[in-house]
Amino acid sequence: MVDKELQGLLEQASETGARRALAQLGLDDASAAKDMGELRELLSAWRDAKRSARKAAIGWVVRMVLALLLIGIAFRLGLPGLVSQ
Repeated sequence: MVDKELQGLLEQASETGARRALAQLGLDDASAAKDMGELRELLSAWRDAKRSARKAAIGWVVRMVLALLLIGIAFRLGLPGLVSQ
């Protein structure tokens, strides 16, 4: 009997705390679910953009390194002398 009363009090306290926390965040109205969905979509889009930017930057760095490597090979083989003649 005491356990059920204590459990009921704990549940009520946790629900009250959760309502207060949501109210402090401004998520206590009817459109809160829609707002959360939009925030999740925005966060997902931000993560996708970061991932794409990172891949593009890595791709450019790899291309630059390969271009520098080819230029170095060309100088080693004496190809700049052939072009200037």
